[in-house]
Amino acid sequence: MMIISSGPRRLLIAVVSVVAALVPFYSAHAEMSAWADNEGGRMRLVALAPDAGGKIRAALQIEPKPGWITYWKEPGGNGIPPQITIPAGSGVTLDAIAYPVPKHFFNGTVEDIAYDTPVTLPLSLTAAGKGPVTIDAAAFIGICRDICIPFQANFQLKLGPAIQSHPQEEAILQAADAKLPKPPSQDFGVTAHAMSPDRKTLSLTLVLPGGEPGEGKGAPDIIVTGPSGHAFTKQIGGKRDGATFKVDVAIGKLPENYDISGKRWGVLVIDGERAMETTLAFQ
Repeated sequence: MMIISSGPRRLLIAVVSVVAALVPFYSAHAEMSAWADNEGGRMRLVALAPDAGGKIRAALQIEPKPGWITYWKEPGGNGIPPQITIPAGSGVTLDAIAYPVPKHFFNGTVEDIAYDTPVTLPLSLTAAGKGPVTIDAAAFIGICRDICIPFQANFQLKLGPAIQSHPQEEAILQAADAKLPKPPSQDFGVTAHAMSPDRKTLSLTLVLPGGEPGEGKGAPDIIVTGPSGHAFTKQIGGKRDGATFKVDVAIGKLPENYDISGKRWGVLVIDGERAMETTLAFQ
């Protein structure tokens, strides 16, 4: 449960969730599945053959219809974050899901962190052993307009030999990687962070790109991700001085008896056309 209040459209999720479970397999013998269709959009799986170490580059392509959105990893409100599962013992494991830079949407008290245009989520997979590889994956996402519809599809890809060229799949994966937030750099990153003793505010000091002494610019968009299911975005008293930006981020209700010691939270900072993502370690 996210800490941001939800809107009435979320109440329809439970009503339609049974329908979402009744989906066929979308199978292929190549490196790209057929599209799975839904009232609010479509999605498919793309993958390349494993390299010599068994690593597989793959991606879930999601295309919401105009006026619809699909969600980031911490969606805001009561949205549904993307979920991808691969059966244990299938010979393929999912190592990581990457997320392109999302948008912030506000509708009254409802806050969504989401995508309203086609988005491709890069996937890192590992195949055990050698020989032919089959990916069996179940994808579950939320797709919303006036209502939220859970969208589930099962995909199967039988990967060909790595010696074959697949320029279309390569181009899809390369374009997806280009839209990911960048790691911290000398001109864009978090230089200091501290949690208040009452755990109500997180103080951040950032270095932002393109700042000159005395130059006035607006506040960047900051999304702090704490425990699973929690995102914090409300800024308090932000001050920009050239390339330096200092701000407090309001921390909403945390899980009961939550101990922040030793935890690592995430932070995504969007400043103009650039985005940076990193982790915050707490002592």
